[in-house]
Amino acid sequence: MLSYLFYIILGFASGILSGLFGIGGGTLIIPGLMYIMGFSQLMAQGTSLAILLPPVGLLGFLEYYKRGNVNVVAGILICITMFIGTKFGGRFANTLPQDIMKKAFAVFLVLIAVKMFLGK
Repeated sequence: MLSYLFYIILGFASGILSGLFGIGGGTLIIPGLMYIMGFSQLMAQGTSLAILLPPVGLLGFLEYYKRGNVNVVAGILICITMFIGTKFGGRFANTLPQDIMKKAFAVFLVLIAVKMFLGK
């Protein structure tokens, strides 16, 4: 049950950041699933593709799914809440000056890169 709550929070946060910065699953969902939920790199990537399934990921998702590298429940919960969170992120982004947005996005990317570089 606690994992479901995490998936919902991750989806909502990803939606906000997607609306705010125009980013996708690779910058928040994949690291979140790997470092917090203990997913393998392949399971995180396959699950991220499940989230992006409708617009871009059907064929890639099917390849990961056939090999057992997709957590379907995580994908569904994150997808639904990301859809909702994107509205809030987009709304907030449109209230900020462009130079603040550019700097905030750069800081976010550096933090994710440092975590991935220094991680196991």
